[in-house]
Amino acid sequence: MSSSLRVKWCILRTSIEERLVYRADFMFATLVRFLPIVTQVFLWGAIYQASGPGDTKVINAYTYGDMVAYSLLVMVGRAFSSMPGLTTGIARDIRDGSIKKFLIQPIDLIDYLFWHRVAHKLVYYVMAAIPFGLVFWLCRDYFRGWPDGITLAGWCVSLVLAFLIGFLIESLMGLVAFWFLEVSSLVFVYMLVSYFLSGHMLPLDWLPPWVANLTLLLPFKYLAYVPAAIMLHKYNHAALALELGTGVAWVLILLFLNRLALSRGLRRYSAYGG
Repeated sequence: MSSSLRVKWCILRTSIEERLVYRADFMFATLVRFLPIVTQVFLWGAIYQASGPGDTKVINAYTYGDMVAYSLLVMVGRAFSSMPGLTTGIARDIRDGSIKKFLIQPIDLIDYLFWHRVAHKLVYYVMAAIPFGLVFWLCRDYFRGWPDGITLAGWCVSLVLAFLIGFLIESLMGLVAFWFLEVSSLVFVYMLVSYFLSGHMLPLDWLPPWVANLTLLLPFKYLAYVPAAIMLHKYNHAALALELGTGVAWVLILLFLNRLALSRGLRRYSAYGG
């Protein structure tokens, strides 16, 4: 095994062990995250009941079952793409000087943060597998059949893209701290924008056409909407391949911007702190 692979494996293993130290607290926090989906189910039920009589009401081409399924799938996508504490952690390390350890040790900052987040997601999904399975089993009637193999494979790829794009966007915001030491306002704005433009709040195809067309050009849709839309059969195979290819292009663009920001930031870094 090369020294680079040994370093990556060491980071991954150590990060997993770190997450498992407080596994009871981590498990409780994981279970609590499922509570909002109960609210979503009742909320959409009330909205569809208020829209008029009948059990097969359709709002913007979505039935009530479609919206419940969409909410569940968005929860999975956001579980992959959300990176709590990543931006503020990078900014804090830059502000207090802790980032110096990445300058004097043979560890790349972005590489370290990436494998640290991979470990977090691995532990999260091991603990969340049973609750996720139970929720999806209880809500199985809301889904329109099992997707074909290509669609299912595309969904798995879209979840990987959700993780990569979510990680790269938030790490890029953290690296902005080389120029602006306080990024909390930026994080707040990003959370608001991401909640809307990712499709977490509403399906993006509910938006007016000109807004939807603009939104679909941005990378935020890969954080929640695209994985959900794939499983709801919104893409044929050709459109799915194009969408995933565009997602890969966004990953490469964001990776380049991260590398550029890190390189330029380190040039002006003055190693404040202890």
